[in-house]
Amino acid sequence: MAVTGLRMGVVGGSIAGCAMAIAGSRAGADVTVYERSNGELQDRGLGIVIPPALHQELLAAGYLDTAMETAPVGTRVWITRPPGGRSGREFGRQPSAVVPCNWGMLWRSLRSRTGDVRYHRGLPVTSVERDSAGRALIRTAAGAETYDIVVGADGHQSLTRDLLAPGLRPTPAGYVVWRGTVPLSALNGRHDQLELLRSAWVTVTFPRGHGVFYLIPGAPKAAGAGGVPGDRLLAYAIYGYPPAPAADGQDEPVAGYVRTLAEEHFPAEWADIVARGEHVSLVCHPVTDFQVPRSAHPPFLLAGDAAAITRPHTASGAVKALQDALCLERALRGSASTADALRRYADERTAAGAQLVELGRRLGRAQVERTPEWHTMGPVELDAWSRAVLDGATSYLFGDLR
Repeated sequence: MAVTGLRMGVVGGSIAGCAMAIAGSRAGADVTVYERSNGELQDRGLGIVIPPALHQELLAAGYLDTAMETAPVGTRVWITRPPGGRSGREFGRQPSAVVPCNWGMLWRSLRSRTGDVRYHRGLPVTSVERDSAGRALIRTAAGAETYDIVVGADGHQSLTRDLLAPGLRPTPAGYVVWRGTVPLSALNGRHDQLELLRSAWVTVTFPRGHGVFYLIPGAPKAAGAGGVPGDRLLAYAIYGYPPAPAADGQDEPVAGYVRTLAEEHFPAEWADIVARGEHVSLVCHPVTDFQVPRSAHPPFLLAGDAAAITRPHTASGAVKALQDALCLERALRGSASTADALRRYADERTAAGAQLVELGRRLGRAQVERTPEWHTMGPVELDAWSRAVLDGATSYLFGDLR
């Protein structure tokens, strides 16, 4: 028997929050979302990827609009620059189907499917508590509301997490990721690179780091602000170590250093793409990770980055949040009580988060902290290295290897 008649509050209205709101609503709960930002989240246009099977499941279940644009590809290509050279050498291809998305478009699609959910924008939650009757209490500037379930989908600085795991904070890996998007004009004169990216996503390797390149749909506002459906942007993520602090205290700007890094380590044809100045977006984040001991304790549960952050090598930030939502819907539909639903959710998602965190650490060690001599590798060596890194785990980024 499914749990019915629940009031569910969701702290955070980003991808995780919207997905959890859909899950609760589809399971029959009365849902309210509190989003602190008063801006347009859809304007965040960085790239993400999700597994094709998950994409199809979300479409079939009604979480995503079938009109949402994606840029699916089926192959991963590995490229390196030999010592003393300037041109790249491809040293391996692996079947690796992914569905690249524009973050803003994904959020907008989820937001459009929330239906009758109350979505409060620009209303930060000031505290999350348990009242005297054991129900969850959300406080905002507008007052306090009680709920049968409160979902913490409020990211790595989650207020809700402090109730379940007080003081737990992300652990720095010691290196960073630069994430950017550039218009396809950056590929003018780079016919070979453009054609490759239309069917593959590309990993460019270098000592103690690597970069990932893939195409995503273009303007998040394509339907209403001049964007043209079918437009593409080139998205990239470059992992490496930040520069040492400058003696004069004047650190090099983010854009300047990532270009310096590309010029120093990338094949010329890929360094030139990063070096062009017409970025649509460019940010730098420290790479961190953590996992809560348990992702739910009635009447509270955690979703997305509030519950676990895995190093982005797993490409599972949004993926995990979407899987969290599907799990919650199943748990609510298949449980006779709120406590049982949250127990089932915690059992499944705590274990899944821990596995992703461990996989992210292994990928980080292998692709940044202790990189092999990429220039000596070919397809056979690449597959053997990949299997050793996975160590029996699975990752959609490595196809059928394990």
